[in-house]
Amino acid sequence: MTDTIISDLPNSFANQPDERGHFGQFGGRYVSETLMPLILDLEREYRAAKADPAFQEQFDDLLEHYVGRPSPLYYAERLTEELRKDAPNGKGAQIWFKRDELNHTGAHKINNCIGQILLAIRMGKTRIIAETGAGQHGVATATVAARFGLPCVVYMGATDVERQQPNVFRMKLLGAEVVPVKAGAATLKDAMNEALRDWVANVHDTFYIIGTAAGPHPYPELVRDFQSVIGREAREQMLSRVGRLPDVCVAAIGGGSNAIGLFHPFLDDKDVGLLGVEAAGYGLDKEHAASLAGGAPGILHGNKTYLLQDDDGQIIEGHSISAGLDYPGIGPEHAWLRDVGRVEYTSATDKEALDAFQLLCRTEGIIPALEPSHAIAAVVKRAREMEEDQIILCNLCGRGDKDIFTVAKALGVEI
Repeated sequence: MTDTIISDLPNSFANQPDERGHFGQFGGRYVSETLMPLILDLEREYRAAKADPAFQEQFDDLLEHYVGRPSPLYYAERLTEELRKDAPNGKGAQIWFKRDELNHTGAHKINNCIGQILLAIRMGKTRIIAETGAGQHGVATATVAARFGLPCVVYMGATDVERQQPNVFRMKLLGAEVVPVKAGAATLKDAMNEALRDWVANVHDTFYIIGTAAGPHPYPELVRDFQSVIGREAREQMLSRVGRLPDVCVAAIGGGSNAIGLFHPFLDDKDVGLLGVEAAGYGLDKEHAASLAGGAPGILHGNKTYLLQDDDGQIIEGHSISAGLDYPGIGPEHAWLRDVGRVEYTSATDKEALDAFQLLCRTEGIIPALEPSHAIAAVVKRAREMEEDQIILCNLCGRGDKDIFTVAKALGVEI
């Protein structure tokens, strides 16, 4: 982590990025000349939409009546008690979940997709494209495209198509064309490459709904802003139900949209710790997808951030049991927050995520996606180190229907 003195830190962490789309040294827009005019148009339209009460009213109305927000804040009483059984001090923190897996489509992705398709319509675009890994963003994009009657193409790595068949079928039911991408490792990075190629060739009528808080500016900012409904709701709900803010907020991180959505409204609350959890795969000394733990700054998909790369600067394929966390990079705001020390980042292995997945199933009757299972694994460790009057708030960003075949295979169970 970069050494930073307090006087170097911003008065408000929330007032980022700068006018060029940089979070410190990270972010920016590294795109082709063909795309630059569209990126600038998108930024102008986004600024206008943010200042337009009618846009916010329509966005809020859809979140409430279509998505089903606000999502519940839930005290995980049995999980809390289970972890206290072997806590060193016999105590351990209270565990609360922000239940974004109860959204329409089963994940947090729909929040951002609603916002972006409203922007697409404002810009007069008539065709939607997206990339997806675990399939949840693809499902959310196909959902909003169906809702507004626009054709939709979703690029998905062929590897992910195989391990996420339920979501592939859901996208097709919703009317989307799913294009398997066979290049590279045939996962999320490769799907994003193909989506960018499509966009360059069809800039006149196509809007690219990016699913995570990465890509060229203004995507990291606008995705964060649309997803910040998670943290704003959680903040209000904690104050209403408990009378204070949590001691720690925890979220899983691939590209980082659910995490920055939870973290951003808490960034200026100095007494609230923030913990992001990357995918350690088989281990940080083996194959993994923890770009902050094992990467270095570089440029990919239009922005500068931490990336998994070899000594020659070539991208190394990430690995995670979770199709949504194996991206070999991370959103630029997370890279900056890590370097200035505002957010702590850790990681969880495939095995730890599988153990946490099963633990939540047994104790709370909730089947989580493999993505938030990584966050739950970190919660298990952290809660045992804390006092009983302390609170951990974890974002449960997706439900596990899509992952049951992956989990069964990993556990050697026949379905």
